[in-house]
Amino acid sequence: MKKLLTAALALSALVGLLLLALPTILHKAGLHPEYNGAMAELPGKRALIITTSHGVLAAPGQTDGPATGVAASELTHPYYTFLDGGMTVDVASIQGGDIPIDPQTLLFMVRSPEDERYLDDSTAQAKVQNSIAIADVIVEQYDIVFIAGGWGAAYDLAQSADLAALVSSAYYDERAAVIGGVCHGVLGLVNARDRDGELLIAGRRMTGVTDKQIKELGIEITPLHPETELRKAGVIFESQSAFIDVFATHVAVDDERRFVTGQNQNSGLEAAHTIMRILSERS
Repeated sequence: MKKLLTAALALSALVGLLLLALPTILHKAGLHPEYNGAMAELPGKRALIITTSHGVLAAPGQTDGPATGVAASELTHPYYTFLDGGMTVDVASIQGGDIPIDPQTLLFMVRSPEDERYLDDSTAQAKVQNSIAIADVIVEQYDIVFIAGGWGAAYDLAQSADLAALVSSAYYDERAAVIGGVCHGVLGLVNARDRDGELLIAGRRMTGVTDKQIKELGIEITPLHPETELRKAGVIFESQSAFIDVFATHVAVDDERRFVTGQNQNSGLEAAHTIMRILSERS
């Protein structure tokens, strides 16, 4: 009996150590890599981060399912990158009001330093809880428009005529905003139109979460998948792969340097810094 108890205690201790080490293991494998590239300061500039308003992971038309929403890091990484670069940062969503954050993306083993910072930041939390509705955004105020992802984005970004119009307006406005997106957030770009009524992103180099990653995670229930929809829109799709794509990352910049897109949850920091660098190089 004593040997069994000792073995059980030893096993419990081992499991505890593995749990404590899990965030480091995942980070070393490629989750939420640190950004070590060139950085820019843009005091006086303004950025807008846009997210989903959808909070249920279910088959289209159904209302019961696990909680979802925006992936935490896909909101917090650009938010703090822009804020720390001296920018004013606003947060909007399709419907406005309280933005659902996917609770799985705040679990201790996948939580990023920026997520931790958000959880202690009452100002950022107030912006998320009282986000601006897309229909009320004055896009001409912004130098950066960045669309965050998460599973919820598959349900309402591409489906929003207001968001498509906002992207087109941002593109043609005299500020010539740099427009970004990460993971499922790029779905917010697929229906924007140019002045001739053609798809604005056709022929541009872009990335987003891969069909491979979606299959590997076993979450194919969502109505739209970014790689598929980008290719349908005529994008030159780029991506990187890993032993599983949740540990891959890639950032694509179109030849005009107006669109910067990140492949998945690992790509938000690099995408945000790339956008800021492009803006800083203009002046």
